[in-house]
Amino acid sequence: MRELVQLEGLVNLVIPRGGEALIRAVNEMARVPVIKHYKGVCHIYVDESADIDMAIAITENAKCQRPGVCNAAETLLVHEKIAARFLPALARRLTQHNVELRGDTMARGIVPTMLPADESDWYAEYLDLILAIRVVPSVQAAIEHINQYGSGHSDAIITQSAPAARLFKRDVDAAAVYVNASTRFTDGGEFGMGAEIGISTDKLHARGPMGLEELTTYKYLIDGQGQTRS
Repeated sequence: MRELVQLEGLVNLVIPRGGEALIRAVNEMARVPVIKHYKGVCHIYVDESADIDMAIAITENAKCQRPGVCNAAETLLVHEKIAARFLPALARRLTQHNVELRGDTMARGIVPTMLPADESDWYAEYLDLILAIRVVPSVQAAIEHINQYGSGHSDAIITQSAPAARLFKRDVDAAAVYVNASTRFTDGGEFGMGAEIGISTDKLHARGPMGLEELTTYKYLIDGQGQTRS
């Protein structure tokens, strides 16, 4: 593998698909461009104006439909003004799927059966029926958490507030940002790209779901009639 990813002039691009250790190793060894399909620490933020039934359904789908994939939700952020109404109902729903909940102090104060979350949980890509939960005071606090701990993959806000949705879409640094929809939609096929090559967490030259078009480059063809540059 080391020889392969150092074949400058023969290999144009490497796209490692696999675990975090493989991707890190390829990136460290490569002398040719690499597009990283890195881990998905995906978030759902439930805003104070969220429709509770919608928020429960989206969180259930994002966490439980296929927990072992990169676009599954790993962390749930909940506005403090809605947490007391939302979290007990969510816990009852997710318990039906045997989801292990790990919460911060405020979340566990509302749902005492949660296990305590520590700092490592906010970085974790569980790929399992485990969900970390934090109560936050504002949409801005949710954005700051996501940009600190997220992997730039997919993040969602559940809200009925247009200003909150605009702020979230503008400031969250991720390849896919959703309003009132599940992160599970981040997929080349779902985005109409045909067969998916992967989901890039890089910013250049491809970001997010990738199809064949994202692997193309440019060639400029110029026809002249004797033009010269002065």
